Amino acid sequence: MSMKKAIGFAALISACTLTACTTTTIDRGTYMADTSLRAKNADSRIRFLVMHYTEIDEAGSLAVLTGDQVSVHYVVPDVPRIERGEPVVYQLVPEDKRAWHAGQSYWQGATELNASSIGIENVNLGPIGNDAWQPYRPAQIDALIKLSRDIVARYGIPPTRVVGHSDIAPQRKIDPGPLFPWRALYDAGVGAWPDDATVAAHLAGRDPKTPSDVRALQEKLKRYGYDVATDGVLDDRTRRVFSAFQMHFRPSDYAGNADAESDAIAQALLDKYFVN
Repeated sequence: MSMKKAIGFAALISACTLTACTTTTIDRGTYMADTSLRAKNADSRIRFLVMHYTEIDEAGSLAVLTGDQVSVHYVVPDVPRIERGEPVVYQLVPEDKRAWHAGQSYWQGATELNASSIGIENVNLGPIGNDAWQPYRPAQIDALIKLSRDIVARYGIPPTRVVGHSDIAPQRKIDPGPLFPWRALYDAGVGAWPDDATVAAHLAGRDPKTPSDVRALQEKLKRYGYDVATDGVLDDRTRRVFSAFQMHFRPSDYAGNADAESDAIAQALLDKYFVN
């Protein structure tokens, strides 16, 4: 074998080593795509998991969400049917496609979360009058936990990026409401929740309803992820943000006031999930 041929053969061996000689080409009609190499600097499009309620029944929800206005990746029925011993949920949009469920939105610096999230609609009427809300049923919660746990595991979604529609759009949305099972999801390994002992330590014996500094709470919630001003003014916009936070983490009182317990919960969350 000549020296030139030997060098060429060595180069071929080196190329085969780099690609494991498993060149894969895909015929796309007018060109061929070689997919044998992969860039290291890439990550998943999916960065957030967003929870909703439908406000209408299952049949109505499916009709709307398969129409031409809004869409969502998954719908969890209020009474899921069971097949092979497991609950059945509806998948209306493939996970690699964008669904139109979040609208104008913001979380942790990201905007327009339709492009970077998976949305789950839970069949639930929401407010049902006289300050009452429809409860989420145990079978529905079980199905939601199984679905959510699978999604966050596959995409590595951090706890603080499992959010409600009201978290990412507090000026116009209140879903999934104060009865949504955030704590049950957390106990199952999905989403964030403050440690009770840390909340108590930050309360330091104060009455939970004691008024707290508005700007301090604004700053904590902005750091956690909310789109909120930090001007110290408790106007309607800030109240809606405080209320969204309270629905998520203190649903017994979501009046939107700045109080000692809300401040302690916010700080406990920062202590747990934003240590740096």
